[in-house]
Amino acid sequence: MSTHCSHKEILVDLQEKYDKVQKLLDEDSKRDSTSEPYRSKYAASAILTDMKSILVKLLEDSSSLKYKAMLGVVSLNLGLVSIDTEELSTGEEQLMNCIDSLNDDALKPEVILILITALNQLGILWSERGDPEKSREYLEKAEKLYEEFTNHASSCTAAVSFQDLFRTSNPEMPQPDAENMLEKLYTLTLYYLAQIYGNLNDHVKSAAYCHTTLKRQLESKDFDPVDWALNSATLSQYFMEKNGFSQARHHLAAASFILDQYESDLSLQEGDDEALEAKRERFKHRSADVARCWAKYGILLLSNSKERLMSEVNENESETSNTNIQELGVVEDLGFTSLELSSYEDQITDKYVLIYEDARKVFLNAQEWLTKAKQYYTLEGHASDCVQITQDLSQLYKYLAFFEEDEERQSRMHKRRIDHLESVLKELNPHYYLLVCRQLWYELGETYSDILDIKLQRLQTVDERPTPHALRKVNHLAEQSIANFNMFLESLRDASTNKMPTMFNEDVIRPALIAYFRIGRLYSKIVMPDKAAQLENLKQSLNAYKFLVDYCNHDKDARKHVSLEVAVCEDMVKLLPLKVQRLTLEVQQE
Repeated sequence: MSTHCSHKEILVDLQEKYDKVQKLLDEDSKRDSTSEPYRSKYAASAILTDMKSILVKLLEDSSSLKYKAMLGVVSLNLGLVSIDTEELSTGEEQLMNCIDSLNDDALKPEVILILITALNQLGILWSERGDPEKSREYLEKAEKLYEEFTNHASSCTAAVSFQDLFRTSNPEMPQPDAENMLEKLYTLTLYYLAQIYGNLNDHVKSAAYCHTTLKRQLESKDFDPVDWALNSATLSQYFMEKNGFSQARHHLAAASFILDQYESDLSLQEGDDEALEAKRERFKHRSADVARCWAKYGILLLSNSKERLMSEVNENESETSNTNIQELGVVEDLGFTSLELSSYEDQITDKYVLIYEDARKVFLNAQEWLTKAKQYYTLEGHASDCVQITQDLSQLYKYLAFFEEDEERQSRMHKRRIDHLESVLKELNPHYYLLVCRQLWYELGETYSDILDIKLQRLQTVDERPTPHALRKVNHLAEQSIANFNMFLESLRDASTNKMPTMFNEDVIRPALIAYFRIGRLYSKIVMPDKAAQLENLKQSLNAYKFLVDYCNHDKDARKHVSLEVAVCEDMVKLLPLKVQRLTLEVQQE
């Protein structure tokens, strides 16, 4: 009897100690000063070490599973505290002790939560150590453990929470949130696996785990709506890059659905306190991000539709643009069956577009989303993001122009691109936004060149002699294109020496060489009645072609970036000197 009493007293003592540890870790540690950031955690560790000694002694007299599980919780907490206090090796050792001591009883209700928590933590630890393969092993063990437990556990067998293990009164009554705790832990396992497979470049599995995580959060109603929407929209980007426009649209629709629900809830909250204002600001920010994801969907759908129409290989392919689910290695349909999303999905097609009318519908939707995004990402507050949105709008016009058959309307679409790009460029100081300005100069050079090509094509199809106005237009377009490409190239000069680099960086080598190639071609398109001016343009054209050839002769690796262009330039470098020589003689004879 006395032994029984002493055991009961010991268990009461352990419960009190455990409650104190939880308070130290959950509450007191948040109030620790910066001078002693781990004070509460060290105090908790001391109590846990004392508890460990008591439990080890208890287990000398009894092989009770309850005591073993309690010791497992203590080892788990010691491991977590060690990791939090940057004693990683000690933490790993404690977690491994916890797992090793409980492995034989892994599927017991008293043990399941402890083991999955420990395995998840080891997964995180090895991920942070830069070993995703080892991290994956632990997380997959946790995943398998959950599946085995839920498959074999009877309906009356519920997981036992950590608190229940230490509770002396009514220990047979499981805590109601223990099962919920198991589901939460498993969702975390899947979330971590999604990240790890991403690190291992197995993007198919990463996407599948991301979707399952989102679906479980939705079903359990345990999620932050703004985070959930952003994660769903981000996942859509993966699907659309794999031509899975149906899955991408579904995840974007789900993101918008959840955000709209959240906005309704937010509108019911009254007051102007800081916390509520922060919620509203966060909602606006992430709504703009989801709008940008929708716009990317539209841009990519038009881009891929264009490529598909230009590719002879895909002539007999069906019109559907849905990724084959089996290719993704996923059994389920990657849908959120609990949400009614048809009104969101019906806004935009998930099929490749074939004609202008269909392309225009995609364009208008994407344009509307970009306009919404720009309401948050203003030029004053978010210059870089605002420029990216403007560039996206430019790309939309570019792809729509491909589907437009009327050349005059094509030109007008490219002119809209120029208006948008130049309006934002004039507001930027190149000193602070050099990389952004560089991108804009290059795209403007391309766009002026695109309009020039349309004008030249029209002139070639007409038998009459070009009017002076038409020729002035051609020259203006060529000069504007050259000016922007030159601004791009000038921006590559070394700031300290003001000289062009002898070797371009890997990220600009192709654009830089293509700029020279374009400039060479553009100078040859300018029509001048004055032969001296013609000669000057011809020399400029030759200089640009020669630069590209000389650069590729100096840097053999550069040829792979511009293999087609360098072949043309080599021909021009042989031909143009003869033209320059002949024109020089004509100028001298005048």
